[in-house]
Amino acid sequence: MLVITGGAGFIGSNIAAALEEAGRGPIVICDRLRQGEKWRNIAKRALGDLIDPENLFDFLDAHEGTIAAIIHMGAVTSTTEADADRVVATNFRLPARLWRWCARSGVPFIYASSAATYGGGDRGFDDDPTTEALARLRPLNLYGWSKHLFDRWLIGEVEAGRPAPPRWVGLKFFNVYGPNEAHKGAQKSVVAGLYPRIAAGEPARLFASHNPRIADGDQRRDFVWVGDCADVVVWLLGHPEVSGLFNCGSGRARSFLEFAHAVFAATGRTPVIEFVQTPEQIRDKHQYFTEARMDRLRAAGYDRTFTSLEDGVATYVQCYLAAPDPCR
Repeated sequence: MLVITGGAGFIGSNIAAALEEAGRGPIVICDRLRQGEKWRNIAKRALGDLIDPENLFDFLDAHEGTIAAIIHMGAVTSTTEADADRVVATNFRLPARLWRWCARSGVPFIYASSAATYGGGDRGFDDDPTTEALARLRPLNLYGWSKHLFDRWLIGEVEAGRPAPPRWVGLKFFNVYGPNEAHKGAQKSVVAGLYPRIAAGEPARLFASHNPRIADGDQRRDFVWVGDCADVVVWLLGHPEVSGLFNCGSGRARSFLEFAHAVFAATGRTPVIEFVQTPEQIRDKHQYFTEARMDRLRAAGYDRTFTSLEDGVATYVQCYLAAPDPCR
């Protein structure tokens, strides 16, 4: 049995789909569906169970000995969330409790960290999993700090030789895009945000640069196809010798302008782009460049090719966003 927390969310539901396609299971999802359309993200899955987060540890205790791994994708992911107590409870205390449960029960633990832990990027994007290296990073927002807090705590536990799961992996996801993100609202990827306007024949809108050294639209991020992220998780489950903290990105920074042009190409329309001011409340927290160093995951044995921006955007637009059923 594989338990995916946040399994109805964006990355979690894609992991569930990839595991089902790989013949792995049964799959148990822990998540809140609430009153929106989030349930559609898992509507095609054959699930072993669907449990409420409040009942997670009762479920784990009741099924101890039958759980092959916990894949922890559940989190408060909004980069504009202001309730620090809520963020710390969900993004730090909960994974720490799951870590201890996995250590006690001998269950492998895979969890989502984030490229937001790198802050503005002036200290690099090296996924060096040591206390000293992590201490140098300066996240720009509450979300990034909460993920960084857990990374540092976990590495401290490992370096001190305290009880740990038999194997563990943290994945620092970069700018992930792909199907099953409609429920994310303003936190959706650039593709999902641009497509409705472009499909309607309207100009695409991108944030202007507020850095005098960077032109409008030349802000660069490591955009990674969600299917590649899910494939990494499936690969990790099949390689029990691998533990550690790893970047999960394409390994290549691309500009927002290139991203917009890829959406226009996939939609069959001529590019027309407008630049709008970045909201003041996030302007000083904006990352102008991210690029994953993928050396450590490659050295661990992962040798699959990551999807190009153009191919990923074309697949997302033509097979999902423009389709009657946009969910994987």
